[in-house]
Amino acid sequence: MTGQQLKNSILQMAVQGKLVPQDPDDEPASVLLERIRKEKERLVREKKIKPEKYPSVIFRGADNLPYEKRGKEIRCIAGEIPFEIPDSWEWARMGSVIELQSGQDLTPDKYNAEHHGIPYITGASNIDSGKVIINRWTEYPRAFAYNGELLLTCKGTVGSMAILRAEKVHIARQIMAIHPINGIEMDFLKIVIESFVDELQSAAKSMIPGISREDILTALLPIPPQEEQRRIVNQFKSITPLVAEYGAKEAALSELNTALPSLLKKSILQEAIQGKLVPHDPNDEPASVLLERIRKEKARLVKEGKLKPDKHESVIFRRDNSHYEKLNGKERCIDDEIPFEIPDNWAWVRLKQVSSKITDGEHKTPKRVDCFCGFFLLSARNILDTGIQLEPVDYVDKEEYHRISQRCNPRRGDILMSCSGSIGRCCKVNDDNNYVMVRSAAMISPLIVDVDYLILTLQSSCVQSQVESKKKQTAQANLFQEAIRNLLIPLPPLWEQRRIYSKLEQLFAYISERSKRSVAD
Repeated sequence: MTGQQLKNSILQMAVQGKLVPQDPDDEPASVLLERIRKEKERLVREKKIKPEKYPSVIFRGADNLPYEKRGKEIRCIAGEIPFEIPDSWEWARMGSVIELQSGQDLTPDKYNAEHHGIPYITGASNIDSGKVIINRWTEYPRAFAYNGELLLTCKGTVGSMAILRAEKVHIARQIMAIHPINGIEMDFLKIVIESFVDELQSAAKSMIPGISREDILTALLPIPPQEEQRRIVNQFKSITPLVAEYGAKEAALSELNTALPSLLKKSILQEAIQGKLVPHDPNDEPASVLLERIRKEKARLVKEGKLKPDKHESVIFRRDNSHYEKLNGKERCIDDEIPFEIPDNWAWVRLKQVSSKITDGEHKTPKRVDCFCGFFLLSARNILDTGIQLEPVDYVDKEEYHRISQRCNPRRGDILMSCSGSIGRCCKVNDDNNYVMVRSAAMISPLIVDVDYLILTLQSSCVQSQVESKKKQTAQANLFQEAIRNLLIPLPPLWEQRRIYSKLEQLFAYISERSKRSVAD
């Protein structure tokens, strides 16, 4: 149960006579309503209020069913009564126990922000957490609300309420002011209206939702004895802080439950890339041998003119229980870059060591075309951790496609990474579409490694923290090619990479399924 659901439940108990016990010594609501009728008659005689054309009187008939008399007409209203109330309570139309003031709009030249005149309340923007916010004033007031009256929004955002604490204000047509006749407690009236505010919102009509005076005046109101009204209000006020506390804790728990699957996946992924998720097989070819195979494959591709030689080849190795990197004929200790220990048959590598190509997209502004022609132009917005997102996407014609593809032509099995704005998202190309990219996206072509394992490694906090530290902040965050090439990743033996991915896929699917069941429950 959410905090709002708990509050709604308490509101229903309050208006059904179930929140506090009834006291047989209380004056019955029937006597209270008779006094209110006489009070209204007096106010009409004194011309302080207008008489009702057809005043409503609700009573129980000989068949114990509720009837309503309006003028000479009497009809059974059993179908309108929403619930049973205690014997000492009565039903009444709200118009029988309140005076209702509608608002009037003012033109901009008739109000100001300089405190000249009286406050001008325009709508829901002036009501926040049950309090009235005053930020406009007028010297031309016509529709008044007074201290202690209940302000109710009736246009746009319907159902916001606050008890006015200013001496006198002008109200716009988005506001109604409710003044209960003596004997109806204002705070109790607010509780009742709050209990059926959803019905008011459902009744709101037109392009700009709104309720009419008639919607309020004809609403059925359960009326307890006045002393019970006060007990209900006091009990409700004492419970409200506890409900708010429950609501805050429930919201925090709900937020945690929403975030937990993602946090759990991140934790498991971190365990995986540290070599703690699946058992090691001594028969696996070590990562060092895998790296040697990759070097030979690169040499072959260079010899065949399919790959440019790496002028800054990196080799990472261990000596004296420390990590060193050999680069450009020089060695340096990189222990401060190594985030955690890995198994002996694993290796730390730069991303470029296990890739045949790493490049970003076209730097010049490509010429786009309006219609789909088979050539997609990807940018960072199209790259999500869950895959390539093609809505929305740009297109280029055949000529532009061939020009840009000389720089970057992602193919099935390549990895794409967002490197501008929201940087670091990455996914695999799983189709044979004709893609080219702009500068905000990068392409990584892995070589003799498990692509799915590599993507999960790039999505891990180990690599994402490097991405965050390497980004360049201009108008927006950017991750450049050299930073991507030099990302430091843990590399297991090839068969262990596949076992890790298979286990992660299994665990992630289980977590997602459990999360769906939790939401459904």
